[in-house]
Amino acid sequence: MFAVIEHANRRIRILGATAYPTASWVAQAAKSLVMDLEDAGCRAEFLIRDRDGRFPALFGAGA
Repeated sequence: MFAVIEHANRRIRILGATAYPTASWVAQAAKSLVMDLEDAGCRAEFLIRDRDGRFPALFGAGA
């Protein structure tokens, strides 16, 4: 499951769920979230993630 927690309003957004996530699936879900936030006039300020080794380059320091 790919979920995002909005701390300001305590909302949890479920971006998707799959038994076999791939890097492209995760990237597309993240891009969709960013577009939704932009449409709402918001932007993400912080990224806190687990250290799952399957997607190390997707959310690197320069992203």
